[in-house]
Amino acid sequence: MKILFLTDNFPPEVNAPATRTYEHCRQWVKQGVDVTVITCIPNFPNPKLFTGYKNKLYQKEVVDGIKVIRVWSYIAENKGYRKRLLDFISYAVMAFFAGLFVKTDIIIGTSPQFFTPVSARCLSFVKRRPWVMEVRDLWPESIAAVGMLEKTSTTYRWLEKVERHLYKSANLIVPVTISFKVYISELVKDAEKIKVITNGVDRSKFVAREKDEKLIKELGLEGKFLVGYIGTLGMAHALDFILECAKAITDENIVILIQGDGAKKGPLIAKAHRENISNVMFLPFAKKDKIGNYISILDVALVNLKKSRTFLSVIPSKIFENASMEKPILHGVAGESKAIIEKYNAGIAFDPENKEEFLTALREMKEKAKIGYFKKGSRKLANDFDRAKLANHMLKSIKQLLNK
Repeated sequence: MKILFLTDNFPPEVNAPATRTYEHCRQWVKQGVDVTVITCIPNFPNPKLFTGYKNKLYQKEVVDGIKVIRVWSYIAENKGYRKRLLDFISYAVMAFFAGLFVKTDIIIGTSPQFFTPVSARCLSFVKRRPWVMEVRDLWPESIAAVGMLEKTSTTYRWLEKVERHLYKSANLIVPVTISFKVYISELVKDAEKIKVITNGVDRSKFVAREKDEKLIKELGLEGKFLVGYIGTLGMAHALDFILECAKAITDENIVILIQGDGAKKGPLIAKAHRENISNVMFLPFAKKDKIGNYISILDVALVNLKKSRTFLSVIPSKIFENASMEKPILHGVAGESKAIIEKYNAGIAFDPENKEEFLTALREMKEKAKIGYFKKGSRKLANDFDRAKLANHMLKSIKQLLNK
């Protein structure tokens, strides 16, 4: 079987979309599937080209048995939707032309951004092959939720029409949450073609371990209680709220670590300096194979998003990586992901952007984390969301589609 997978994020990028695609494709290759990925030159989230890459028209490489084709795209910062749209559309166009020359049995396009599945849909039509739409976020609703686009705008209404066409034309739809399935089911007649495959974790890479004492010493954090956010510093993550909470923490032993890159990194650092927020430390960007070292030193892992109805249906993937390393989760996301945290007793949830609830939850977390109160639940959560199992479930659905 030959699979053509379109995604604008792929390693060495380390965000959730890149990781999910890579780990699924790697599992499929192990089972004898011929997988080709068409992606961009790595540049997310900073946006700067990664060392060793040039934004060339077309280049090929092989990553753990996965055939990777990298195409040129217009690279824009995550500020303002017009340049970002140009970024997205340029990749989609280039991916379409590159895909014309790849032999395949089935085509997968992952969203967001959904110009990628638009390209997959067009390739499906031209090549007369079935196609799968993977839905990792609801577009255009999610970009409206972070204030980048008004729901009353002509652009938004046009994007909604594109969204509906994609759902209806796809032969298989793979959303990452049950909430997404419910939403999509209202827009398509054939709910049977919707198969939920959640995010998860590669448990071979994120393993519970002792704290990296050398790293703690290098950072000058000996004896501190460490609360860490590791991930994209974007508009959706409400990290300015976390800085406001940090100013209200009276326990001098608590330090909040923020690690990653993104559109908000500069403004967040500036705010911390300007307001003399001394109990927050910004750490440099780390490659995927080093992130485990940083997670190991945490006492509590922080997962946070803006307060928005749109994010009720989101399950941040960092939940699974932290749980796999048995780190209790201070969870500031309402909805489906909160239900997971509470079901497994893997941490404590607070209402998004509610300072009093955050501070109360943090105090409780500190006491319970000391005695390993959340470890059993974290292990069970990670086991149930093992990425290898999930990749196999998705491959099974693809095979069933092809057998039809």
